[in-house]
Amino acid sequence: QVQLVESGGGLVQAGGSLRLTCAASGRAFSSYIMGWFRQAPGKEREFVAVITWSGATTYRADSVKGRFTMARDNAKNTVYLQMNSLKPEDTAVYYCAADQGRYTSRNPEQYEYWGQGTQVTVSA
Repeated sequence: QVQLVESGGGLVQAGGSLRLTCAASGRAFSSYIMGWFRQAPGKEREFVAVITWSGATTYRADSVKGRFTMARDNAKNTVYLQMNSLKPEDTAVYYCAADQGRYTSRNPEQYEYWGQGTQVTVSA
C-alpha cells in the first residue's frame, strides 16, 4: 500500500509556471507506475501524464505536450509535474495516483491509490 500527498498548487497568471510534487510513503514506491490526473468543476477526471517505474518513459495528454513534464525520483519517493506556459483551461484539481499494474494507463480506473489533490488556478 502507498499513501500519496500532493503539494505545489496555487494561483498563477496565464503564461506562468508551477511545479507539483507528490510525496509517497509506504513500500516499494519504485514498483508503482505513477500518473497525474486533473478534474475541473463539472468535468470528469482526465489524464495528464504517466511515468514508468524507472522514470525512463513518460506519456502526456495532447493538451499538455510541450508544456508539462513529469519526472520521478525513486530515492526520494517523489514524482513531479513541471507545468509551464499555463493556460486558464489548465485550472483544475490535480491528483497523483499509483498503479501496481505492468503497463502504463490513461484510465483513472486502473489506479489503486490516490492523493487528496491540489488546486491549480490560472487567471487570464
